[in-house]
Amino acid sequence: MASLPQSVLFCCDHNAVRSPMAEGIMKKLYGTDAYVQSVGVVNDLEIDGFAISVCREIGVELDRHRSRSFEELEEMGEALSGFDLIVAMSPASQRAALDLTRFYHLKVEYWPVMDPTGLGETREAKLEAYRQTRDQIRERLEEKWGTP
Repeated sequence: MASLPQSVLFCCDHNAVRSPMAEGIMKKLYGTDAYVQSVGVVNDLEIDGFAISVCREIGVELDRHRSRSFEELEEMGEALSGFDLIVAMSPASQRAALDLTRFYHLKVEYWPVMDPTGLGETREAKLEAYRQTRDQIRERLEEKWGTP
């Protein structure tokens, strides 16, 4: 098991489902032991209501999350080079992270996490897909850094 990094940046396509879930769950599991943020390749969607609902079920609040892109993170004064680890959860975010950090000595890991958007016909089926994504993220976190 790896030791907890000082800072982690999670990224996905829109910073609306997977990366905010990962940010929230990591903060819940490991508290302030690591600095955690999340971004998307693009910021064109608000935080997803289903993501908020399924995270609330496990005591993770995402209501106040504001989606942002890699570019906006940098504009807000957060340099990518300041993170110890970037975890990409989609192929597009992995490409962007590798491209943006090619001059830095930092680790980019790819965690293929299911995108639940567009899955399920009914509200309950949609929630179930989002729960699978949430649980997949939690399992990856605990595999990597242990059960808190």
